[in-house]
Amino acid sequence: MRARLLLMALCSAGVAMPAQAQDAGGVAFDAAPGVPVRARVRDGGGVDVRIGKDAVLQQLDGVADEEGRSRLDHEDVDFDGLQDLVVRASVGQVNEAVAVYRYDARTARLQPLAAPSGTPANCDGLWSLRVDAPTRTLVSTCRGGPMWYTDFYRYQGEKLYLYRAEQLLMLDTQALAAVLAVDKAGADAGPLAVWTTYDAAGRALEHAIGDGLAPPASGVPLRGVDARVVPARLALYRAVGDADTRRYLVAGDRAELLDARDGWLQVRYRNPTRGPVIGWVQVALPEQG
Repeated sequence: MRARLLLMALCSAGVAMPAQAQDAGGVAFDAAPGVPVRARVRDGGGVDVRIGKDAVLQQLDGVADEEGRSRLDHEDVDFDGLQDLVVRASVGQVNEAVAVYRYDARTARLQPLAAPSGTPANCDGLWSLRVDAPTRTLVSTCRGGPMWYTDFYRYQGEKLYLYRAEQLLMLDTQALAAVLAVDKAGADAGPLAVWTTYDAAGRALEHAIGDGLAPPASGVPLRGVDARVVPARLALYRAVGDADTRRYLVAGDRAELLDARDGWLQVRYRNPTRGPVIGWVQVALPEQG
């Protein structure tokens, strides 16, 4: 099951003023050609922004820690060549809430950037946000209990969508070990997770099982961990729930782990003569009466 973090929500509407610098209490930058912005954290949290040569005031909710403090910065978060206001605040001991505001020329105000709702993302909003400019990807990372989660976002036009996310592999470790011996690099390898890449419409494009604590590189196809077949013969089915098959893997065969569903694992076996073969193996074997 997907562990979803119900952390604090992102922010509200916004404001700004001129320059390209940062002082002790705020930041100054150009949100668009000829549109200077100055932003400063106000007492108790929230951000006062003055926009344009007329210094029109806009008050933003922003984000704040328990003492009402936050940090201001500016960065090109939507890859349009213009600077956006970024507000950060520490939440708990390890999480960092982030609010992003982009200039809207139609309203001459800063508008909040919100992560899309109703997705399989693990972090509720944008957390510890990192901008990966070479791949035009936003990386959101949060912690829940002992586990770190990472969500990747991209744009289609001006629309932000979930590009890649993980789901912890919920399989009994002893049952898995009896069927497949998984290669895990290093003693500190984290729990296994199914990583999924999505298109802008939310359709899954690919799956691969990997280290849940080591996010895959953005912009390249997913690659699952390898595993070695343990039993003398392991049935390879075409679909989850199938009862009959003529395909089998044998002890020592190596397969790439791709997906998991209802006690089954999807694997890719690279047949030396026939090429890649994809199928499902049953991990949670039915009890014998």
